[in-house]
Amino acid sequence: MTESQQLAQFVQDADLARISPEAVEQLKIRVLDTLGVAISALDAEPTVAIRELLTDLGGTPTATMIGGGKTSPERAAFYNSALSRYLDFMDAYLAKGETNHPSDNFGAVLSSAESVDASGAELLTAFAVAYQVQTRLSDVAPVRDKGFDHTTQGAFAAAAAAAKALRLPAEQIANAIAMAGTANVALRVTRTGNLSHWKGLAYPHVSKEGTFAALLASRGITGPEEVFEGNKGFKDSIAGDFEIDWSQEDLESVTRTIIKKHNAEIHSQSALDAAQEIRDKEGFDPDEIDKVHLTTFDVAYSIIGGGEEGDKQLIRTKEEADHSLPWMLAVVFLDGHLNPEQYAPERITADDVQALMKKVEITPSDELSKRFPEHMPAELQVTLSDGTEFSTSKDSYSGFHDDPLSWEQAREKFDVLVTPFTGDKLRDEIAEIVHDLDNRQVSELTEALSKVSVSRG
Repeated sequence: MTESQQLAQFVQDADLARISPEAVEQLKIRVLDTLGVAISALDAEPTVAIRELLTDLGGTPTATMIGGGKTSPERAAFYNSALSRYLDFMDAYLAKGETNHPSDNFGAVLSSAESVDASGAELLTAFAVAYQVQTRLSDVAPVRDKGFDHTTQGAFAAAAAAAKALRLPAEQIANAIAMAGTANVALRVTRTGNLSHWKGLAYPHVSKEGTFAALLASRGITGPEEVFEGNKGFKDSIAGDFEIDWSQEDLESVTRTIIKKHNAEIHSQSALDAAQEIRDKEGFDPDEIDKVHLTTFDVAYSIIGGGEEGDKQLIRTKEEADHSLPWMLAVVFLDGHLNPEQYAPERITADDVQALMKKVEITPSDELSKRFPEHMPAELQVTLSDGTEFSTSKDSYSGFHDDPLSWEQAREKFDVLVTPFTGDKLRDEIAEIVHDLDNRQVSELTEALSKVSVSRG
């Protein structure tokens, strides 16, 4: 068997009965969290433009768009993934050389499952497949340092999960994986320099293409069978050699992922917690800040601290703001929190935030870098104009490995995000369906999602 065929056999054999109760609960929490951030992005300018485009394009109405309307599965996958990705408030997986967001695959899973009238148990199983494939490839085949984006491994996961949701046999699953993995090698420039809308749309594109590859495979279309190990395949051209014995893999990777507490890039979470702690100390006045110094781990510095992926002092847009640690620290010191409302255009460019972020200095530490990704260390010092100093350090935050989110905590975040679009009754209906999803049909969930308002009430 080729490596894609071995992976396909793992996907075909995946079953909810093989997943621990803890992992099933965490899958449901990820569904709830993903839907929460998706619904909260319904009125964002880029997602409104995408909805208008898809409405103009049409498409066979077999999959629901959150907020109402139906289109073809691959287009619904793109739209729903764009919603869940846009706010940058989702879950994450931290490997030593790669960071990704496995919940980005939910759009592909939801549209594919709905199109075949799948059960909620089938949806959860396909979602677990996405987590396993994406996290394990990130463990052994990171590509960021070689100039490629994490969506590159995601293409294999999106196709595998969509094919599972579509109930394809192993042969067709292998072809879907091969087509999507071959065709979606993505450049890391997506997340370097001055960021564009594509930062939030690169994975929705993969979600769409993974779904479409699965649909092609369902009609007998084939892909390169040695996509991993073949001449000029994924290993030869991009990742280098690696091994995964898919026959020995479980479906528990969701328990190794983390969920964001702050609406910010994942590596900022503990630093923002530290900023909140200092802000709450007696005698602290953000208007009197003279300088801020953050010591952090190398990945955070490289991606959001002004390191190799670009200077983070020119901040004009939402995409730039949520990937600038100086800007995020400044707004937390001033506002006390970082939620979607902080990304209003007028708040992003406000004089107080722009001035304070210039006082932030960030340096990487070898010692802290060695503790990542098992920890997310941050050491923060703030000096006021009168010389008063405040300092604190953090290793994690609520939602990290050592303090995973409970259903009740996930509900709190969900309720805050969606109530303006749902009201109390529909909000509770969606949450109840999700928590009982292994005993429901996917159509029950999509029917409820179709009733969500596309604008705040």
